[in-house]
Amino acid sequence: MLAQGILSDLRIVEASNFVAAPLGGLTLAQMGADVIRIDPLGGGLDFSRWPMSNDDVSLFWCGLNKSKRSVALNLGDPEGRELAMSLISAPGEGAGLFVTNFPPRGWLDYDKLKKRRADLIQVTLQGDHKGGSAVDYTVNARVGIPYVTGPVSDDAPVNHVLPAWDVATGHLVATGLLAAERHRSRTGQGQHVKLALEDVALSVMGHLGFIAEAQLGCARGRYGNDLFGAFGRDFACADGRRVIAIGLTLKQWNSLVEATGLAQTIEAIGVQLGLDLAKEGDRFPARRELCAAIGGWIAARSFADVAASFDRAGVCWAPYQTIDELVHTDPACSVENPLFDTVDQSGVGRVLSPRSALRFDAFDARAAGTAPALGEHTEAVLGEVLGIDGAAYGRLHDRGIVHGPW
Repeated sequence: MLAQGILSDLRIVEASNFVAAPLGGLTLAQMGADVIRIDPLGGGLDFSRWPMSNDDVSLFWCGLNKSKRSVALNLGDPEGRELAMSLISAPGEGAGLFVTNFPPRGWLDYDKLKKRRADLIQVTLQGDHKGGSAVDYTVNARVGIPYVTGPVSDDAPVNHVLPAWDVATGHLVATGLLAAERHRSRTGQGQHVKLALEDVALSVMGHLGFIAEAQLGCARGRYGNDLFGAFGRDFACADGRRVIAIGLTLKQWNSLVEATGLAQTIEAIGVQLGLDLAKEGDRFPARRELCAAIGGWIAARSFADVAASFDRAGVCWAPYQTIDELVHTDPACSVENPLFDTVDQSGVGRVLSPRSALRFDAFDARAAGTAPALGEHTEAVLGEVLGIDGAAYGRLHDRGIVHGPW
């Protein structure tokens, strides 16, 4: 068992901001890769992004840059850009790997970098396939999700607070880099891998049937909190606590029927409506009648009684809870779950920090890390990777080309 992680032989340079590209780097770092951030002096566009700690440290930036190293360079100076390009193209069997979501021009231009290292792999994340600007929220608006989210009676778009396309794209950044690195290990060839945030959203919309649905003339409407195409929604218990109960698979549906003891009532609903409620698709048009029966059963019982009945029968369900309740009352979000460690993050305090959600049999899970201070590893990385000694580093520092930790 090796504690350093399954990707400990890889060195990846990252120049990025916001969500998707840093999440790609984080995914790789949590599997053991040495991920080196190139940061501008004073931090990039997202270095002070909300939410913030009481000491004005970005929880957002800290969360997405755990387990990485930070090198702070004056990228407005040709010498600073030269150092950045040298780091990206530096020799090493597991090096020559670069991730960015900045436009691939200037010191980020793939062709320029490739001249320094022929087998370079660069993953460039773009907004759309033409290289235009886009963020999760504009992409989500374009693909139509805000018009199928929200109350049935509402005609206005409803924006989603979870940047789902960023999350999916971040993991594809890591997948794309590893696929290209596998190809290089077999052929010796590097390449420029391009990935567009909008294309990820469009592809998922296709995979999930939304696009074909519209092409066939039955574009998705709004269904509020009802699970489309099956059975599931929110219900209120007698004491006001709310739960979600799902009957997607036949096993889940049978468990819900067993827990509520409503088999005869539900059979009568099926007969009345001429539907076979053992079929997933038939439960959706019967949702109003089914929700009335199951909702009535839940409304007559306390949350504790509903939870006990659901657990005994193996129902697929969950309580609705706030993020505060998740953090302070749910053992899944605590060190009882091996996903989490408690770490001391500079400027933030003692907080829960998740490891990689992947568990490999052949490797110990890498302990959860902290985010670096801006420029914390500048001197060490320039020494290790480029052979810049202390005296040379001091001269670069005095001229404002590099900076140590803030």
